[in-house]
Amino acid sequence: MVVGSVSRGCQVVVIGGGPGGYVAAIRLAQLGKDVLLVERAPRLGGICLNEGCIPSKALIHAADLVHEAGHSQKMGVSFEGVSVDMPTMIGWKNGIVERLTGGVSHLCKKSGVEVMQGEATFVSDRRLSVSQEEGPVEVEFEQAVIATGSSPMELTGFPIDGETVIGPREALSLQEVPQRLVVIGAGYIGLELGTVYRKLGAKVTVVEFLPEIFPTMDPEVGKTLKRSLKKLGVKLHLSHQAMTFEPGSPATVITAHRDKDEALRIEADKVLVSIGRVANSKGLGLEETGVATDDKAFITVNDRMQTNVPGIYAIGDVVGGALLAHKAYQEAKVAAEVICGEPAVFDSVAIPAVVYTDPEIAVAGLGETEAREQGHEVVTGSFSFKASGRAMTLNATDGFIKVIADAETKQLLGVVAVGKGVSELMGEATLALEMGAFLEDIAFTIHPHPTMSEAVQEAMEAALGRAVHQ
Repeated sequence: MVVGSVSRGCQVVVIGGGPGGYVAAIRLAQLGKDVLLVERAPRLGGICLNEGCIPSKALIHAADLVHEAGHSQKMGVSFEGVSVDMPTMIGWKNGIVERLTGGVSHLCKKSGVEVMQGEATFVSDRRLSVSQEEGPVEVEFEQAVIATGSSPMELTGFPIDGETVIGPREALSLQEVPQRLVVIGAGYIGLELGTVYRKLGAKVTVVEFLPEIFPTMDPEVGKTLKRSLKKLGVKLHLSHQAMTFEPGSPATVITAHRDKDEALRIEADKVLVSIGRVANSKGLGLEETGVATDDKAFITVNDRMQTNVPGIYAIGDVVGGALLAHKAYQEAKVAAEVICGEPAVFDSVAIPAVVYTDPEIAVAGLGETEAREQGHEVVTGSFSFKASGRAMTLNATDGFIKVIADAETKQLLGVVAVGKGVSELMGEATLALEMGAFLEDIAFTIHPHPTMSEAVQEAMEAALGRAVHQ
């Protein structure tokens, strides 16, 4: 024990109060465990509630309203004097964050979870030190759940200063719309935030090292999104590597084409770096426990969320895979129940994923290429929103639904969706995959009319060769 430190014990300590950590802590408490939740930030909720999922969706919605107000004339609706008040918008977004993070704190308190603010470091496989302003607290535990999440990846030559070069966190709190925004990285965060600021009035340029956007998804996804970005006025430079930038007013981003002798100089008032995320596993003192990590510093676990060290579990972004809050939720419940002797295991058939661009992208299960690589002979069916009455009434006909199934058995293998609000269709798709549904199960299910969800049924019918509305 460190001289002058305070010591305490608990049955289970959970490190990290994000979506995985607070759910694990609450579930453990529900199952009768004495739980201590350690979080280094002032508020619970992690990146998702404070700096990611929730605040970004708030700004996306606000930007959509601005954009729709300026493009509704053909429906006979005109707006005059539409303006953007960024401080008010950011304040509204912050209010949502505060309500949700406060709600998480309330849930923890109601469930009997003790919350300790501070940064945890393992001293051994059964003890850790939590640094606090008033001094360290030594915590002895029987079992531990590591839920420390992930952080934005840094880019050489573009040190984030919070002023000119910013990360996703800073991009969610800008007090004014930049005249020129350069986004480095055409992943989901870069494209979501780039679209927000384009709709709010910024000139947006996206620089991406890869030759395509979302290359692991169905090829039609990238094609549809590229058309939408072009229509929106976003400049997209694929196969370009961001090399460095020159400070100034404006600054200049210098890129190089990966295959050609070609360089670009792009003026920018703000440069948003969004090239991926890395595990928050360093600085935890894992070397004192023997917990193993892979070559990218993600903690390795089995399907019961157990590390190689008995009694230590890990969940969420820090274990890799899909870096998604809903995956962390499920892993948290599995870890908590395994700790309490329940026969739990993480064996989900599909983990849905959504990109909140315009149009939205949502996927669940296997894509067509992936299904073939796994040995399936496949049959597919698609339905374009251009033929959807509901999409027409929403003035949102860009996109499609595509379903992938085994050609012989007709069992559903995957769903790909691009379009307005398709995120809300992935619950049905994921449920169908989890239940082992066949094309006919959904094709024979009556969907309400007129809705966007009808497109799911139509795509199933198309895969069965029974399409009527196309």
